[in-house]
Amino acid sequence: MPPESSQEKTEQATPHRLQKALEEGKVSKSVELSSALIIGFGFLVIFVLGPQVVSNSIKLMRYVFSQAPLMTMSSSSVVGFFRENLLSFFVTIGPFLALMTVIGVLVNVAQIGFRISTKPLEPDPSRMSPLKGFKRLFSTRTLVSAARDSLKVTLILTLAWWIISSDVQSFLSLAGVSTQEFARSFGIFSLLLALKMSAALLLLGFLDFAYQKYDYKKGLRMTHQEVRDESKDTDGNPVSKSRVRQVQKEMARKRMMSEVATADVVVTNPTSVAVALKYDRETMDSPIVVAKGKRLIADKIKELARAAGVPIVENKPLARSLYKLCDVGASVPEKLYKAAAEVLAYVYRLKGQEA
Repeated sequence: MPPESSQEKTEQATPHRLQKALEEGKVSKSVELSSALIIGFGFLVIFVLGPQVVSNSIKLMRYVFSQAPLMTMSSSSVVGFFRENLLSFFVTIGPFLALMTVIGVLVNVAQIGFRISTKPLEPDPSRMSPLKGFKRLFSTRTLVSAARDSLKVTLILTLAWWIISSDVQSFLSLAGVSTQEFARSFGIFSLLLALKMSAALLLLGFLDFAYQKYDYKKGLRMTHQEVRDESKDTDGNPVSKSRVRQVQKEMARKRMMSEVATADVVVTNPTSVAVALKYDRETMDSPIVVAKGKRLIADKIKELARAAGVPIVENKPLARSLYKLCDVGASVPEKLYKAAAEVLAYVYRLKGQEA
C-alpha cells in the first residue's frame, strides 16, 4: 500500500481533469457575485427606466379604472379587456425584464463562459446519502458559507443603519410637503440606499469569487497516483508503449534488411558502418539509401549483400557521411553526388556495364 503522503492531493489538476470537470458541469462560479451584479444593475435600470415605467403604469391604471364601470359583463368583453391591458402592461415592463434577463446571462457567462451541460441534472445517488449530507453540513465549505452570509447580513444592516441615521433630519423636513413630493424624495432616498448597499454586496461578491476560484482548484487537485493513472489512460501504459515501439523498430529493421538484396552497392567503413545504395537511372534522380547500420547491423547488411551478390566497396568518408546525413529511404544529398557516382561507376565497371 502506498504511503499516506503519496495519497495527499498536492498536484494541480491536469488539463484533462479540468476539461472533464467542465463537461460534468463543475465550474467555478460565485452566486454572491452574480446576485450582487444583478441587483446593482437592476437598480441602475430602475433609476434609468423607473420614471417612464411609473408614468406608463399610472396611465394604465387610470385607464383601467375609468373603463371598468363602462364594461359590459360578458365573457368576451372581459377577456378582451384583460387581453388588451395585459399586453399594455407587458409593453410597459418589457424593457426592464429584457434588460434584467440580458444582465443575468452576461454576468454568468462572464464568470464561466458559454457552456451547456446536462450532467448536473442527472440523478446522483450520492447526493441522497444521509451520511454524506451530514458530512457536507459540517464541512469547511459550509462553515465558510455561513461566515460569509453572517458577514453579509451584518454589513448590510450596519450600512443601512448608518445611511438611514445620517438622513434622519432630511426625513423630518418632509413632514410638511405634499404627498407627491414626499413620494419623489422617498423614492430617490430608497434608490440611493439600494445602490450603496449593492456596492457593499459587490465587494463581498468579488471576495467570494476569489474564494470560489481557490476552492474550485483545490477541489480538483490530484494525488501523485491519480496523475500517473491518468497519464497511463491518456498516453498509454509506458511498458506497453515501449513494447510497441520495439516491435515497430524490429519490423522496420526487417523491411530494411529485405531491401539489401535489391541494392546496387554497399559502402563500408569497412568494419563499423555499412550503407546500401540503390540507383535506377530511369526512375530516380539520385541514389537512395535502402539500408544502413553500425556494428552488428553493419555486419548483417554485409552478410546479406554477399549472399545476394551485391558488391561491397570500402570508402570510409562516404560511408560515414551517408550514415550521418541520410535516413533509410532518403536520397543522397547533393554534396555527396560526386563520391556516390564514383562508387557506382566503379561497380558498373566491375559488372561490365556502362557508367
